[in-house]
Amino acid sequence: GGGSLMTPLLLLFGFPPHIAVGTDLLYAAITKAGGVTMHQRQSTIHWQVVLLLGAGSIPASIVTVWVLHKYFPDGSAYGPLLTVSLGFMLITTALVILFRSRLQQAPETSPEDHNWAMRNAAPLTFFMGIALGVMVTLTSVGAGAIGTAILLILYPRLPSIHVVGTDLAHAVPLTLVAGLGHVALGNVDWALLAALLVGSLPAIVVGTWVGTRLPNRLLQPLLASILFGLGMKYAFF
Repeated sequence: GGGSLMTPLLLLFGFPPHIAVGTDLLYAAITKAGGVTMHQRQSTIHWQVVLLLGAGSIPASIVTVWVLHKYFPDGSAYGPLLTVSLGFMLITTALVILFRSRLQQAPETSPEDHNWAMRNAAPLTFFMGIALGVMVTLTSVGAGAIGTAILLILYPRLPSIHVVGTDLAHAVPLTLVAGLGHVALGNVDWALLAALLVGSLPAIVVGTWVGTRLPNRLLQPLLASILFGLGMKYAFF
């Protein structure tokens, strides 16, 4: 929910697209960092996969920032690009949430029967990293839900907690690099960032209390419906 909910909410509150995306990227990098530390202590991060994703995503993020700087005069000029890209990424995220349970079902096959994607997991991970680097830099969405979906497809036998830890370990440097790129572009509202960080502390407590009391079959369709509606709004209207 860091990017997929926060960025569209900031837009609804009237913040320009480039400010919403840039500020949320730094917010995500800061708030996700603690989770990486916890997963590292539990040895649930596969660093080889993180490096493969990062080898594609980090350079792609830097190039994307350079293109925005080189070919657009200011943030308002590429605002429509960010908004439309955000819409499509929200729709994709909603679909991933709805079908996540199917993605988590590891195939009951022997190693020699693995599908093409599993046999070519390493190069596909690199190229998926490139796609994530571009889209996360443009929208701040995708490092979490879509990154997780990619890992579930390419590494179906990886335990769920390892998928989460590995995706989180990749999301932190990606959102940090993309966020710093937006800092260079002047797209970060520091007062807004501080307010988000302060507000998130009590919200974590409330969210944990509520989340443990709501069934997953209610939370997933609700979240997916919200994201799909917001995605349609920004992609087509």
